[in-house]
Amino acid sequence: MPKLILISHHLCPYVQRAAISLAEKGVPFERIYIDLANKPDWFRALSPLGKVPLLKVEHEDGRSSVIFESAVILEYLEETQLNPLHPADPLERARHRGWVEFGSAILNRIARFYSAADPAAQSAEAQELASMFARIEDELDVGPWFNGQRLSLVDAVFGPIFRYFDVIDRIGDFGILAGKPKLAAWRRSLGQRPSIKDAVTPDYPERLQAFFERKGSALTAIIRRAA
Repeated sequence: MPKLILISHHLCPYVQRAAISLAEKGVPFERIYIDLANKPDWFRALSPLGKVPLLKVEHEDGRSSVIFESAVILEYLEETQLNPLHPADPLERARHRGWVEFGSAILNRIARFYSAADPAAQSAEAQELASMFARIEDELDVGPWFNGQRLSLVDAVFGPIFRYFDVIDRIGDFGILAGKPKLAAWRRSLGQRPSIKDAVTPDYPERLQAFFERKGSALTAIIRRAA
């Protein structure tokens, strides 16, 4: 079997979804962390887009291949490893792929939220996020996972999303997840899953808060006022 190396950043949610998939499939892998603010030359040579995650596949004959883009990495793992996380039914699988993309859109909106320059812009982004999560609340049925009793790639995507709010909720009450009981139950289940908990290092909350403090945003101002 090839050796798999996941090239990572401590805070990247797209890296986390790959790590969760690998853990759920029971696939051994090595993890290398890099500083995206000071990218090493070897990483620049490997990554066409200069982004993480990268999955380096080292073959037994000495050849190596590099896969970039998290969605592509997830699909590669689905095609090459046991314990599939996508549903078997093609239509249901397509539905799940759509919600994976929706999760990526939420991540983009979260970045807009924590980067908002003033309280008015921050409030507008919080309202947009609340609306997006309301759409998911309507989609959820019986738990504990998105697909009921079977964990899927949608869960691997939303575990890192909810991890943001473990830190954001300590900073302030922005009402983003309020009034969504099915979402709250799903969040609790995801937070207890070993593969999701272990997708980050123990100092993740401190690293994320420090990242927020460096943004110079409305969220930064709230943190500094509370300090």
